[in-house]
Amino acid sequence: MAKTKQLVVDTNCNPRPHCTETKKSYQDNTPARQTMMGLLAFESNQGLWSSGYYSQLFGIGGVMVTVAILWLSTGYFGGIGAPFAPYFWPYLGQLPKKKERKRPVRVYMDGCFDLMHYGHANALRQAKVLGDQLVVGVVSDEEIVANKGPPVLSMDERLTLVSGLKWVDEVIPNAPYEITEEFMNTLFNKYNIDYIIHGDDPCLLPDGTDAYALAKKVGRYKQIKRTEGVSSTDIVGRILLTFKQKEASITETTMDANVAVNQNGGADTCDLVKSQLSNFLPTSRRIMQFSNGQAPSPGARVVYIDGAFDLFHAGHVEILRSARQLGDFLLVGVHDDQAIRDRRGYRPIMHLHERTLSVLACRYVDEVIIGAPWEVSRDMITTFNISLVVHGTVTEGSSVGGIDPYAVPKSMGIFQTITSPKPITTVSVATRIIDNHEAYKKRNLKKKASEDRYYTQKKFVSGD
Repeated sequence: MAKTKQLVVDTNCNPRPHCTETKKSYQDNTPARQTMMGLLAFESNQGLWSSGYYSQLFGIGGVMVTVAILWLSTGYFGGIGAPFAPYFWPYLGQLPKKKERKRPVRVYMDGCFDLMHYGHANALRQAKVLGDQLVVGVVSDEEIVANKGPPVLSMDERLTLVSGLKWVDEVIPNAPYEITEEFMNTLFNKYNIDYIIHGDDPCLLPDGTDAYALAKKVGRYKQIKRTEGVSSTDIVGRILLTFKQKEASITETTMDANVAVNQNGGADTCDLVKSQLSNFLPTSRRIMQFSNGQAPSPGARVVYIDGAFDLFHAGHVEILRSARQLGDFLLVGVHDDQAIRDRRGYRPIMHLHERTLSVLACRYVDEVIIGAPWEVSRDMITTFNISLVVHGTVTEGSSVGGIDPYAVPKSMGIFQTITSPKPITTVSVATRIIDNHEAYKKRNLKKKASEDRYYTQKKFVSGD
């Protein structure tokens, strides 16, 4: 006969408070009670599914455990086990249960993302906070033409910009401008979207109706706060003022607002100058929201690249990605407005803090030096423990007096020129608008009316 392994039972085990009377009534050492308490002690100390004991639940041992549970809980054998159920069920509840894995909350936000700026980035940052995964729809060229006017950037460029943002998990190209019932069902069923997100500024179709009316109707709409001080319409206005040479007497070498007003003296010129000035109010909190907040780990290979990063475009995203692949930590230097003016002859279209936020929003960037020096010094290399300084083949601006800003890293043997993946520049993007300035003037007038209504009716929106 096979020997039965004896289970040791702690007879001093205290029952739960509500089981006191049960213990007094059934405080015996019957084989049934010893078997069950032994099973509970076995499960508590060893784990029910531990590999060393799992096999013991089969064969004779498994049959005995099954018989004991049926006898004590249901009275299956003779109906005498029912009184034991109230005592043992609390302990059976301690058996491990499989945890249900919750599905991540997926949120959707769409946009044209033409002339991508930090306002777009901040909107997507806020949208990501409302869920676990952010899916972004990039509106098609045809839909933009029908609802706004000609886009400045191609679909490929806009996809590169959106995909390059650190908060974006997935991108849907050629999304419709209006959330139709058909597209909304596609979002819910194909992409498993839980909520559709948009800013507090109205998004109206040509007929004046709300583009997100259906999403609001079914209760799957959430609203975020619009980022103040910037819009694509505003940037187009700045570009037209900065670069146009035929219809305005403001030239690239007289971009100072006071000089422009004195020379022209007209109301139209004052309006142009006002439209060129940024209304953005930078705060330390906003920079913290965009920052990774992490320093390079010990021994990390720090790569440094600098530039103006004006009118942040697809070329910037690609060169930053290439630079990041050369090390473990990408440090980016953003030159201040005056340094850029000294070398280009005109101020940047976006000022320093605007350009800083655009760079920080890029998923390939780890840290930014705000107002970085034009020349890379040995002290700077030591301070930031820079291992490699890189520069692209596509550049804008020139060195003053023939001074090479990378002379020191070159002498140290830590400089490398990398091929710029895209031949896009700030000037080339601006030229697209200048060459079609009449079309963009009409687009701006159309958009300006709706933006004026927004600011007239604007109310405070909490949360950011």
